[in-house]
Amino acid sequence: MKKYQRLARQIADQIEMGVWLPGDRLPSLREQVAHSGMSFMTVSHAYQTLESQGTIVARPQSGYYVAPRPGALKRQPVSVMRDEAVDINTYIFEVLQASCRANVVPFGSAFPDPRLFPLSQLNRSLARVSKTATAVSVIDSLPPGNEALRHAIARRYAAQGINVSPDEIVVTAGALEALNLSLQAVTAPGDWVVVESPCFYGALQALERLRLKALAVPADIHEGIDLAALEEALANNPVKACWLMTNGQNPLGFTLSAEKKQQLIALLNRYGVALIEDDVYSELYAGRDKPLPARAWDSSGNTLHCSSFSKSLVAGFRIGWVAAGKHARRVQQLQLMSTLSTSSPMQLAVVDYLATRRYDSHLRRLRRTLAERKQQAYQALCRHLPPEVVVHNSSGGYFLWVELPETMDASALSEAALQHQISIAPGKMFTTSLAWHHCFRLNASWAWGEREEQAVITLARLMREGR
Repeated sequence: MKKYQRLARQIADQIEMGVWLPGDRLPSLREQVAHSGMSFMTVSHAYQTLESQGTIVARPQSGYYVAPRPGALKRQPVSVMRDEAVDINTYIFEVLQASCRANVVPFGSAFPDPRLFPLSQLNRSLARVSKTATAVSVIDSLPPGNEALRHAIARRYAAQGINVSPDEIVVTAGALEALNLSLQAVTAPGDWVVVESPCFYGALQALERLRLKALAVPADIHEGIDLAALEEALANNPVKACWLMTNGQNPLGFTLSAEKKQQLIALLNRYGVALIEDDVYSELYAGRDKPLPARAWDSSGNTLHCSSFSKSLVAGFRIGWVAAGKHARRVQQLQLMSTLSTSSPMQLAVVDYLATRRYDSHLRRLRRTLAERKQQAYQALCRHLPPEVVVHNSSGGYFLWVELPETMDASALSEAALQHQISIAPGKMFTTSLAWHHCFRLNASWAWGEREEQAVITLARLMREGR
Protein backbone atom coordinates (compact mmCIF):
# COMPACT_ATOMS: atom_id res chain seq x y z
CA MET A 1 0.00 0.00 0.00
CA LYS A 2 1.37 3.43 -0.96
CA LYS A 3 2.00 6.17 1.62
CA TYR A 4 -0.97 8.31 0.60
CA GLN A 5 -3.24 5.24 0.74
CA ARG A 6 -2.03 4.41 4.25
CA LEU A 7 -2.70 7.97 5.39
CA ALA A 8 -6.16 7.99 3.76
CA ARG A 9 -6.97 4.67 5.45
CA GLN A 10 -5.75 5.99 8.81
CA ILE A 11 -7.95 9.11 8.58
CA ALA A 12 -10.95 7.05 7.42
CA ASP A 13 -10.47 4.73 10.41
CA GLN A 14 -10.32 7.75 12.74
CA ILE A 15 -13.61 9.03 11.29
CA GLU A 16 -15.19 5.58 11.69
CA MET A 17 -14.06 5.47 15.34
CA GLY A 18 -15.56 8.88 16.04
CA VAL A 19 -12.27 10.76 16.47
CA TRP A 20 -13.57 13.13 13.81
CA LEU A 21 -17.34 13.66 13.67
CA PRO A 22 -19.50 14.74 10.69
CA GLY A 23 -18.96 18.46 10.15
CA ASP A 24 -15.59 18.55 11.98
CA ARG A 25 -12.78 20.45 10.32
CA LEU A 26 -9.76 18.23 9.65
CA PRO A 27 -6.18 19.41 10.14
CA SER A 28 -5.04 21.54 7.20
CA LEU A 29 -2.66 20.09 4.64
CA ARG A 30 0.27 21.88 6.28
CA GLU A 31 -0.77 20.72 9.76
CA GLN A 32 -1.09 17.16 8.52
CA VAL A 33 2.37 17.38 6.91
CA ALA A 34 3.80 18.47 10.24
CA HIS A 35 1.97 15.73 12.18
CA SER A 36 2.67 12.85 9.81
CA GLY A 37 6.12 13.75 8.53
CA MET A 38 4.91 13.00 4.99
CA SER A 39 5.36 15.25 2.00
CA PHE A 40 2.81 17.89 1.02
CA MET A 41 2.13 15.93 -2.19
CA THR A 42 1.43 12.71 -0.26
CA VAL A 43 -0.94 14.42 2.18
CA SER A 44 -2.72 16.27 -0.65
CA HIS A 45 -3.19 13.00 -2.56
CA ALA A 46 -4.61 11.30 0.58
CA TYR A 47 -7.13 14.11 1.11
CA GLN A 48 -8.14 14.02 -2.56
CA THR A 49 -8.67 10.26 -2.29
CA LEU A 50 -10.94 10.70 0.74
CA GLU A 51 -12.81 13.49 -1.04
CA SER A 52 -13.37 11.33 -4.13
CA GLN A 53 -14.81 8.61 -1.85
CA GLY A 54 -17.23 11.08 -0.26
CA THR A 55 -15.61 10.67 3.17
CA ILE A 56 -14.60 14.33 3.43
CA VAL A 57 -15.61 17.52 1.61
CA ALA A 58 -13.59 20.58 0.66
CA ARG A 59 -14.94 24.03 1.43
CA PRO A 60 -13.32 26.90 -0.49
CA GLN A 61 -11.15 29.20 1.67
CA SER A 62 -11.95 27.04 4.70
CA GLY A 63 -10.38 23.58 4.43
CA TYR A 64 -11.48 19.97 4.59
CA TYR A 65 -14.41 18.72 6.68
CA VAL A 66 -15.84 15.34 7.53
CA ALA A 67 -18.80 14.66 5.25
CA PRO A 68 -22.26 14.03 6.71
CA ARG A 69 -22.52 10.40 7.72
CA PRO A 70 -24.43 8.47 5.03
CA GLY A 71 -26.11 6.30 7.60
CA ALA A 72 -28.82 3.86 6.62
CA LEU A 73 -32.43 4.55 5.96
CA LYS A 74 -34.63 3.37 8.78
CA ARG A 75 -35.42 -0.23 8.08
CA GLN A 76 -39.02 -0.82 7.22
CA PRO A 77 -40.67 -3.57 9.26
CA VAL A 78 -40.26 -7.00 7.67
CA SER A 79 -43.73 -6.96 6.24
CA VAL A 80 -45.42 -6.76 2.89
CA MET A 81 -47.77 -3.99 1.84
CA ARG A 82 -50.76 -5.18 -0.18
CA ASP A 83 -52.30 -2.81 -2.69
CA GLU A 84 -55.43 -4.12 -4.37
CA ALA A 85 -55.61 -1.24 -6.87
CA VAL A 86 -52.59 0.82 -7.88
CA ASP A 87 -53.55 4.45 -8.60
CA ILE A 88 -50.49 6.61 -9.08
CA ASN A 89 -50.27 7.40 -12.80
CA THR A 90 -51.83 10.87 -12.56
CA TYR A 91 -49.35 12.09 -9.94
CA ILE A 92 -46.34 10.73 -11.86
CA PHE A 93 -47.57 12.33 -15.09
CA GLU A 94 -47.94 15.73 -13.46
CA VAL A 95 -44.46 15.65 -11.91
CA LEU A 96 -42.77 14.49 -15.12
CA GLN A 97 -44.60 17.06 -17.25
CA ALA A 98 -43.56 19.87 -14.94
CA SER A 99 -39.91 18.76 -14.80
CA CYS A 100 -39.31 18.56 -18.57
CA ARG A 101 -39.64 22.27 -19.30
CA ALA A 102 -36.55 23.71 -21.00
CA ASN A 103 -35.90 26.35 -18.32
CA VAL A 104 -36.02 23.88 -15.43
CA VAL A 105 -32.91 22.45 -13.73
CA PRO A 106 -33.63 18.75 -14.41
CA PHE A 107 -32.64 17.12 -11.13
CA GLY A 108 -35.92 15.20 -11.39
CA SER A 109 -35.18 13.72 -14.82
CA ALA A 110 -34.80 9.96 -15.24
CA PHE A 111 -32.43 10.14 -18.21
CA PRO A 112 -28.70 10.92 -18.18
CA ASP A 113 -27.42 14.09 -19.84
CA PRO A 114 -27.93 13.35 -23.60
CA ARG A 115 -24.75 15.29 -24.41
CA LEU A 116 -22.82 12.33 -23.01
CA PHE A 117 -23.96 10.14 -25.91
CA PRO A 118 -22.05 9.76 -29.24
CA LEU A 119 -24.84 11.40 -31.22
CA SER A 120 -22.75 12.42 -34.24
CA GLN A 121 -21.50 8.85 -34.72
CA LEU A 122 -25.01 7.45 -34.29
CA ASN A 123 -26.40 9.95 -36.77
CA ARG A 124 -23.77 8.87 -39.29
CA SER A 125 -24.82 5.26 -38.75
CA LEU A 126 -28.46 6.25 -39.24
CA ALA A 127 -27.60 8.10 -42.46
CA ARG A 128 -25.69 5.09 -43.83
CA VAL A 129 -28.46 2.58 -43.17
CA SER A 130 -31.13 4.94 -44.52
CA LYS A 131 -29.35 4.93 -47.88
CA THR A 132 -29.06 1.16 -48.05
CA ALA A 133 -32.35 0.07 -46.43
CA THR A 134 -34.55 -2.21 -48.51
CA ALA A 135 -37.99 -3.70 -48.16
CA VAL A 136 -36.33 -6.95 -47.05
CA SER A 137 -34.35 -5.21 -44.28
CA VAL A 138 -37.59 -3.71 -42.96
CA ILE A 139 -39.26 -7.13 -42.88
CA ASP A 140 -36.19 -8.57 -41.15
CA SER A 141 -36.79 -6.13 -38.28
CA LEU A 142 -40.24 -7.50 -37.44
CA PRO A 143 -40.56 -9.46 -34.18
CA PRO A 144 -38.41 -10.81 -32.71
CA GLY A 145 -36.26 -8.05 -34.21
CA ASN A 146 -33.25 -7.59 -36.48
CA GLU A 147 -31.21 -10.79 -36.50
CA ALA A 148 -27.81 -9.06 -36.54
CA LEU A 149 -28.82 -6.94 -33.54
CA ARG A 150 -30.06 -9.98 -31.60
CA HIS A 151 -26.76 -11.75 -32.31
CA ALA A 152 -24.81 -8.68 -31.14
CA ILE A 153 -26.80 -8.60 -27.89
CA ALA A 154 -26.31 -12.37 -27.41
CA ARG A 155 -22.55 -11.90 -27.80
CA ARG A 156 -22.56 -9.26 -25.05
CA TYR A 157 -24.25 -11.78 -22.76
CA ALA A 158 -21.64 -14.37 -23.79
CA ALA A 159 -18.84 -11.96 -22.82
CA GLN A 160 -20.15 -12.22 -19.24
CA GLY A 161 -20.34 -16.00 -19.39
CA ILE A 162 -24.13 -16.08 -19.83
CA ASN A 163 -25.54 -18.31 -22.56
CA VAL A 164 -28.50 -16.58 -24.19
CA SER A 165 -29.71 -17.72 -27.60
CA PRO A 166 -30.49 -14.96 -30.13
CA ASP A 167 -33.78 -16.83 -30.67
CA GLU A 168 -35.04 -15.91 -27.18
CA ILE A 169 -34.19 -12.22 -27.55
CA VAL A 170 -37.03 -9.91 -28.57
CA VAL A 171 -36.07 -6.38 -29.63
CA THR A 172 -38.47 -3.78 -28.26
CA ALA A 173 -39.18 -0.05 -28.37
CA GLY A 174 -37.07 0.66 -25.30
CA ALA A 175 -36.85 -1.26 -22.03
CA LEU A 176 -40.27 -0.10 -20.88
CA GLU A 177 -41.97 -1.99 -23.71
CA ALA A 178 -39.83 -5.03 -22.88
CA LEU A 179 -40.93 -4.83 -19.25
CA ASN A 180 -44.59 -4.29 -20.06
CA LEU A 181 -44.68 -7.15 -22.59
CA SER A 182 -42.94 -9.40 -20.08
CA LEU A 183 -45.50 -8.51 -17.43
CA GLN A 184 -48.37 -9.24 -19.81
CA ALA A 185 -46.79 -12.56 -20.81
CA VAL A 186 -46.85 -13.99 -17.29
CA THR A 187 -49.93 -12.35 -15.69
CA ALA A 188 -53.63 -11.70 -16.15
CA PRO A 189 -55.72 -8.84 -14.73
CA GLY A 190 -56.22 -9.29 -10.98
CA ASP A 191 -52.96 -11.19 -10.40
CA TRP A 192 -50.53 -10.30 -7.64
CA VAL A 193 -47.11 -8.92 -8.59
CA VAL A 194 -44.21 -8.22 -6.23
CA VAL A 195 -42.37 -4.89 -6.53
CA GLU A 196 -39.75 -3.29 -4.33
CA SER A 197 -40.53 -0.44 -1.96
CA PRO A 198 -39.50 2.03 -3.21
CA CYS A 199 -39.47 0.99 -6.87
CA PHE A 200 -39.22 2.42 -10.38
CA TYR A 201 -42.44 4.31 -11.03
CA GLY A 202 -42.81 2.63 -14.45
CA ALA A 203 -43.60 -0.60 -12.61
CA LEU A 204 -46.42 1.09 -10.71
CA GLN A 205 -47.78 2.63 -13.92
CA ALA A 206 -47.74 -0.78 -15.62
CA LEU A 207 -49.58 -2.44 -12.73
CA GLU A 208 -52.22 0.26 -12.81
CA ARG A 209 -52.68 0.00 -16.58
CA LEU A 210 -52.92 -3.81 -16.57
CA ARG A 211 -55.19 -3.87 -13.48
CA LEU A 212 -52.73 -5.92 -11.44
CA LYS A 213 -52.38 -5.96 -7.65
CA ALA A 214 -49.14 -4.93 -5.95
CA LEU A 215 -47.23 -6.54 -3.12
CA ALA A 216 -44.59 -4.02 -2.08
CA VAL A 217 -41.60 -5.68 -0.40
CA PRO A 218 -39.24 -3.41 1.57
CA ALA A 219 -35.76 -2.72 0.20
CA ASP A 220 -32.70 -1.53 2.11
CA ILE A 221 -30.57 1.18 0.52
CA HIS A 222 -27.41 -0.90 0.96
CA GLU A 223 -28.58 -4.53 0.88
CA GLY A 224 -31.53 -4.33 -1.50
CA ILE A 225 -34.74 -6.32 -1.31
CA ASP A 226 -35.53 -8.07 1.97
CA LEU A 227 -35.58 -11.76 1.04
CA ALA A 228 -37.35 -12.72 4.29
CA ALA A 229 -40.18 -10.32 3.46
CA LEU A 230 -40.21 -11.59 -0.12
CA GLU A 231 -40.64 -15.17 1.07
CA GLU A 232 -43.47 -13.98 3.31
CA ALA A 233 -45.17 -12.48 0.25
CA LEU A 234 -44.68 -15.64 -1.82
CA ALA A 235 -45.90 -17.93 0.95
CA ASN A 236 -49.08 -15.99 1.69
CA ASN A 237 -50.18 -14.81 -1.77
CA PRO A 238 -50.67 -16.38 -5.22
CA VAL A 239 -47.86 -14.29 -6.76
CA LYS A 240 -47.38 -14.65 -10.51
CA ALA A 241 -44.36 -12.39 -11.05
CA CYS A 242 -41.71 -10.22 -9.41
CA TRP A 243 -40.61 -6.99 -11.13
CA LEU A 244 -37.22 -6.22 -9.57
CA MET A 245 -34.06 -4.22 -10.30
CA THR A 246 -30.90 -6.07 -9.27
CA ASN A 247 -28.23 -3.64 -10.54
CA GLY A 248 -28.22 0.12 -9.88
CA GLN A 249 -31.79 0.06 -8.56
CA ASN A 250 -33.91 3.11 -9.32
CA PRO A 251 -34.35 5.09 -7.10
CA LEU A 252 -32.12 3.84 -4.25
CA GLY A 253 -29.09 2.86 -6.35
CA PHE A 254 -28.12 -0.45 -4.69
CA THR A 255 -26.74 -3.46 -6.55
CA LEU A 256 -27.53 -6.87 -5.13
CA SER A 257 -24.55 -9.03 -4.23
CA ALA A 258 -23.91 -12.14 -6.33
CA GLU A 259 -24.86 -14.28 -3.32
CA LYS A 260 -28.17 -12.49 -2.91
CA LYS A 261 -28.99 -12.79 -6.62
CA GLN A 262 -28.40 -16.52 -6.40
CA GLN A 263 -30.64 -16.75 -3.31
CA LEU A 264 -33.32 -14.70 -5.08
CA ILE A 265 -33.41 -17.05 -8.08
CA ALA A 266 -33.53 -20.11 -5.82
CA LEU A 267 -36.42 -18.61 -3.85
CA LEU A 268 -38.46 -17.71 -6.94
CA ASN A 269 -37.84 -21.10 -8.53
CA ARG A 270 -39.02 -22.81 -5.34
CA TYR A 271 -42.36 -21.00 -5.63
CA GLY A 272 -42.52 -21.16 -9.46
CA VAL A 273 -42.69 -17.37 -9.80
CA ALA A 274 -41.39 -15.54 -12.88
CA LEU A 275 -38.74 -12.83 -12.45
CA ILE A 276 -39.00 -9.73 -14.62
CA GLU A 277 -35.49 -8.33 -14.22
CA ASP A 278 -35.26 -4.62 -15.01
CA ASP A 279 -31.54 -4.17 -15.76
CA VAL A 280 -31.26 -0.89 -17.67
CA TYR A 281 -28.42 0.53 -15.52
CA SER A 282 -26.07 -2.46 -15.59
CA GLU A 283 -23.61 -0.78 -17.99
CA LEU A 284 -23.23 2.19 -15.62
CA TYR A 285 -21.47 0.21 -12.90
CA ALA A 286 -18.58 1.33 -10.72
CA GLY A 287 -15.27 -0.52 -10.60
CA ARG A 288 -13.67 -2.82 -13.14
CA ASP A 289 -16.14 -5.68 -13.37
CA LYS A 290 -19.68 -5.47 -14.70
CA PRO A 291 -22.13 -7.05 -12.23
CA LEU A 292 -23.95 -10.13 -13.47
CA PRO A 293 -27.73 -10.06 -13.71
CA ALA A 294 -29.75 -12.50 -11.62
CA ARG A 295 -30.51 -14.20 -14.94
CA ALA A 296 -26.97 -15.66 -14.80
CA TRP A 297 -28.09 -18.03 -12.01
CA ASP A 298 -31.37 -19.11 -13.61
CA SER A 299 -31.51 -22.29 -15.67
CA SER A 300 -35.30 -22.61 -15.57
CA GLY A 301 -36.06 -20.12 -18.35
CA ASN A 302 -38.44 -18.28 -16.02
CA THR A 303 -36.40 -15.05 -15.83
CA LEU A 304 -37.22 -12.35 -18.38
CA HIS A 305 -34.14 -10.15 -18.48
CA CYS A 306 -34.95 -6.66 -19.81
CA SER A 307 -32.50 -3.95 -20.80
CA SER A 308 -31.89 -1.26 -23.41
CA PHE A 309 -29.43 1.16 -24.99
CA SER A 310 -31.43 4.16 -23.73
CA LYS A 311 -29.36 4.84 -20.59
CA SER A 312 -25.98 3.88 -22.04
CA LEU A 313 -25.96 4.86 -25.74
CA VAL A 314 -28.93 6.90 -26.92
CA ALA A 315 -32.37 7.56 -25.47
CA GLY A 316 -34.17 8.78 -28.58
CA PHE A 317 -33.66 5.61 -30.64
CA ARG A 318 -35.82 3.63 -28.15
CA ILE A 319 -34.05 0.29 -28.67
CA GLY A 320 -34.46 -2.23 -25.87
CA TRP A 321 -34.83 -5.97 -25.57
CA VAL A 322 -35.93 -8.84 -23.40
CA ALA A 323 -34.12 -12.16 -23.13
CA ALA A 324 -37.41 -13.88 -22.42
CA GLY A 325 -36.38 -17.50 -21.84
CA LYS A 326 -39.31 -19.89 -22.20
CA HIS A 327 -41.68 -16.93 -22.57
CA ALA A 328 -40.08 -15.61 -25.80
CA ARG A 329 -42.82 -16.78 -28.16
CA ARG A 330 -45.57 -15.28 -25.99
CA VAL A 331 -43.72 -11.95 -25.83
CA GLN A 332 -43.39 -11.93 -29.64
CA GLN A 333 -47.11 -12.57 -30.05
CA LEU A 334 -47.97 -9.74 -27.67
CA GLN A 335 -45.68 -7.35 -29.52
CA LEU A 336 -47.27 -8.22 -32.87
CA MET A 337 -50.69 -7.46 -31.36
CA SER A 338 -49.61 -4.08 -29.95
CA THR A 339 -46.72 -2.09 -31.43
CA LEU A 340 -46.12 -4.61 -34.27
CA SER A 341 -42.35 -3.96 -34.29
CA THR A 342 -39.53 -1.69 -33.21
CA SER A 343 -38.35 1.01 -35.63
CA SER A 344 -36.39 -0.70 -38.42
CA PRO A 345 -34.01 2.23 -39.20
CA MET A 346 -33.14 2.60 -35.52
CA GLN A 347 -32.38 -1.11 -35.17
CA LEU A 348 -30.18 -1.00 -38.26
CA ALA A 349 -28.39 2.13 -37.04
CA VAL A 350 -27.52 0.48 -33.71
CA VAL A 351 -26.23 -2.59 -35.56
CA ASP A 352 -24.06 -0.33 -37.73
CA TYR A 353 -22.71 1.56 -34.70
CA LEU A 354 -21.95 -1.63 -32.74
CA ALA A 355 -19.98 -2.91 -35.74
CA THR A 356 -17.55 0.01 -35.33
CA ARG A 357 -16.51 -1.47 -31.94
CA ARG A 358 -16.60 1.97 -30.35
CA TYR A 359 -19.29 1.10 -27.85
CA ASP A 360 -17.04 -0.17 -25.06
CA SER A 361 -14.73 2.85 -25.36
CA HIS A 362 -17.78 5.09 -25.11
CA LEU A 363 -19.01 3.17 -22.05
CA ARG A 364 -15.68 3.63 -20.25
CA ARG A 365 -15.79 7.39 -20.85
CA LEU A 366 -19.45 7.53 -19.84
CA ARG A 367 -18.88 5.68 -16.56
CA ARG A 368 -15.92 7.89 -15.71
CA THR A 369 -17.80 11.11 -16.43
CA LEU A 370 -20.92 10.03 -14.53
CA ALA A 371 -18.81 9.10 -11.49
CA GLU A 372 -17.10 12.51 -11.53
CA ARG A 373 -20.35 14.42 -11.90
CA LYS A 374 -22.10 12.37 -9.25
CA GLN A 375 -19.30 13.12 -6.81
CA GLN A 376 -19.51 16.85 -7.60
CA ALA A 377 -23.25 16.84 -6.97
CA TYR A 378 -22.84 14.84 -3.75
CA GLN A 379 -20.24 17.25 -2.40
CA ALA A 380 -22.41 20.25 -3.29
CA LEU A 381 -25.36 18.73 -1.45
CA CYS A 382 -23.17 18.01 1.57
CA ARG A 383 -21.89 21.60 1.55
CA HIS A 384 -25.24 23.33 1.37
CA LEU A 385 -28.07 21.17 2.69
CA PRO A 386 -29.06 21.33 6.38
CA PRO A 387 -27.05 18.93 8.58
CA GLU A 388 -30.09 16.80 9.41
CA VAL A 389 -30.54 15.91 5.72
CA VAL A 390 -28.83 12.64 4.68
CA VAL A 391 -27.54 12.18 1.13
CA HIS A 392 -27.09 8.54 0.11
CA ASN A 393 -24.38 8.06 -2.50
CA SER A 394 -24.40 4.54 -3.93
CA SER A 395 -21.70 3.34 -6.29
CA GLY A 396 -22.46 3.41 -10.02
CA GLY A 397 -25.35 5.01 -11.89
CA TYR A 398 -26.20 8.69 -11.66
CA PHE A 399 -28.86 9.03 -8.97
CA LEU A 400 -28.53 10.31 -5.41
CA TRP A 401 -31.22 9.50 -2.83
CA VAL A 402 -31.87 12.33 -0.39
CA GLU A 403 -33.53 11.69 2.97
CA LEU A 404 -35.17 14.65 4.72
CA PRO A 405 -36.33 14.60 8.33
CA GLU A 406 -39.57 12.61 8.54
CA THR A 407 -41.51 15.74 9.47
CA MET A 408 -40.82 17.17 6.01
CA ASP A 409 -42.71 16.38 2.81
CA ALA A 410 -40.64 15.98 -0.36
CA SER A 411 -43.74 16.50 -2.53
CA ALA A 412 -44.25 19.93 -0.98
CA LEU A 413 -40.55 20.65 -1.51
CA SER A 414 -40.93 19.59 -5.15
CA GLU A 415 -43.82 22.00 -5.70
CA ALA A 416 -41.89 24.85 -4.07
CA ALA A 417 -38.74 24.03 -6.08
CA LEU A 418 -40.66 24.12 -9.36
CA GLN A 419 -41.59 27.71 -8.59
CA HIS A 420 -37.85 28.36 -8.82
CA GLN A 421 -37.42 26.27 -12.01
CA ILE A 422 -35.89 23.29 -10.20
CA SER A 423 -37.25 19.75 -10.50
CA ILE A 424 -36.71 16.82 -8.15
CA ALA A 425 -38.33 13.38 -8.08
CA PRO A 426 -40.22 13.10 -4.75
CA GLY A 427 -40.50 9.76 -2.99
CA LYS A 428 -44.23 9.60 -3.60
CA MET A 429 -43.45 8.74 -7.24
CA PHE A 430 -41.86 5.44 -6.21
CA THR A 431 -44.46 3.95 -3.88
CA THR A 432 -48.19 3.66 -3.27
CA SER A 433 -47.71 4.27 0.47
CA LEU A 434 -46.46 7.18 2.58
CA ALA A 435 -43.25 5.37 3.53
CA TRP A 436 -40.95 7.55 1.44
CA HIS A 437 -42.76 10.89 1.61
CA HIS A 438 -39.67 12.56 3.12
CA CYS A 439 -37.21 11.40 0.43
CA PHE A 440 -36.44 12.41 -3.14
CA ARG A 441 -34.25 11.26 -6.02
CA LEU A 442 -31.76 13.63 -7.65
CA ASN A 443 -30.27 13.15 -11.13
CA ALA A 444 -26.52 13.89 -10.89
CA SER A 445 -25.57 13.27 -14.54
CA TRP A 446 -25.50 16.93 -15.58
CA ALA A 447 -22.32 18.99 -15.97
CA TRP A 448 -21.88 20.93 -12.74
CA GLY A 449 -21.83 24.70 -13.01
CA GLU A 450 -23.12 27.86 -11.38
CA ARG A 451 -26.74 27.09 -12.32
CA GLU A 452 -26.63 23.69 -10.59
CA GLU A 453 -24.80 25.09 -7.55
CA GLN A 454 -27.38 27.84 -7.14
CA ALA A 455 -30.18 25.28 -7.53
CA VAL A 456 -28.80 23.30 -4.59
CA ILE A 457 -28.48 26.49 -2.53
CA THR A 458 -32.13 27.25 -3.32
CA LEU A 459 -33.19 23.73 -2.33
CA ALA A 460 -31.35 24.16 0.96
CA ARG A 461 -33.15 27.44 1.63
CA LEU A 462 -36.52 25.89 0.83
CA MET A 463 -35.79 23.02 3.22
CA ARG A 464 -34.98 25.41 6.04
CA GLU A 465 -38.14 27.43 5.36
CA GLY A 466 -40.23 24.25 5.27
CA ARG A 467 -39.10 22.84 8.61
